Amino acid sequence: MIHLVGLTKRYGDFTALDDVSLDIRRGETLALLGPNGSGKSTVLKCIAGLTLPTKGKVEIDGNASCSDPRRSISYLPQQIDFHKCLTAGEVLEFYCRLRRLPLSRIDDVLHHSEFDFNGFSAKPISQLSGGMVQRLGLAVACIPDAPVLLLDEPTVSLDPKGAVTFRKFLAQLKSRGTTIVFTSHLLADVDALADRVAILVNGRLVAAESIDRLKSELAASGSTIEDIYLKYAEAV
Repeated sequence: MIHLVGLTKRYGDFTALDDVSLDIRRGETLALLGPNGSGKSTVLKCIAGLTLPTKGKVEIDGNASCSDPRRSISYLPQQIDFHKCLTAGEVLEFYCRLRRLPLSRIDDVLHHSEFDFNGFSAKPISQLSGGMVQRLGLAVACIPDAPVLLLDEPTVSLDPKGAVTFRKFLAQLKSRGTTIVFTSHLLADVDALADRVAILVNGRLVAAESIDRLKSELAASGSTIEDIYLKYAEAV
């Protein structure tokens, strides 16, 4: 489905990604883990075609990811910024038109899913809390019903109830065969959603293993996820 081949991204003298190769299977949910600055967000941006690699390539079903990502990919960045004068409903309508989708998709997302806007859709963005803006970003990402969903720290601003609700919604998408790649520092997200975990350290892919194996390793050693990072970092 998604193939990363020798993916390298440099910004001047800084190497954000260093020869990363990884295959992501159709319908798989993959969690990208790693310390801050390890290259997780850069991987998502390269898959989405928002950042061009310095070397290597990204292919989705044999095609370059940047050819026309609107039809196959939906992407939620880590930092969400909407125009403060627009209402949540106007933001959704804008992205619906940008994607050339029927406006009925807005109702599908808001009223026939796990999302709960509590009447906030008519309020300007400037009056929404950080958690509500995060929910709006998640709704925008889900409007296209794309076969590939890329999420960068999707539950970072959500309260515990909102995070649980979102995991249920993502589980629905997963059951329909959506390929999901997400970053997170929260083991609850990884535990509930991921089939496989890829660990990045200093821009290098140091491990890619099933979530069951990772949990077994943690349980057997009494380690934390931070311990796992350090273990792989020392091996680089």
